[in-house]
Amino acid sequence: MKKIIFILSIVMIGFSVQSQEVKKNKNAKVSFEVDGICGMCKKRIETAALKTKGVKFAIWSVETHQLNLILDERKTDIKTIQSNILGVGHDVVGFDKKKVKATDEAYNSVHPCCKYRDEEIILDHQGELKKQKKN
Repeated sequence: MKKIIFILSIVMIGFSVQSQEVKKNKNAKVSFEVDGICGMCKKRIETAALKTKGVKFAIWSVETHQLNLILDERKTDIKTIQSNILGVGHDVVGFDKKKVKATDEAYNSVHPCCKYRDEEIILDHQGELKKQKKN
């Protein structure tokens, strides 16, 4: 009788542990902020995200700096995607609102017009955006 109770209790524990497992979404929609400044940054950021296994869709906005993704959570996670973006030289803002900076080596590898940490280059790009909007 003790063996039967013991076996039933083990089976019940197994079911309760299995039911607490978090189901991963194969089409999860996620967005976070990525620093950049121009169309070349857009291409670099989106390419880095899309090269991550499990990312199905990636689009980054020059104006809002938001990267919108559709990903398979069974194949990848946000940290992996952010790590790939950091690797190509772009800073990211995590869900905890903490900014994670790309290494100096990665940042220095971006094109000179993409130096989004340089105030002078930012102002130059803002002037170009105003010219484009008037046309």
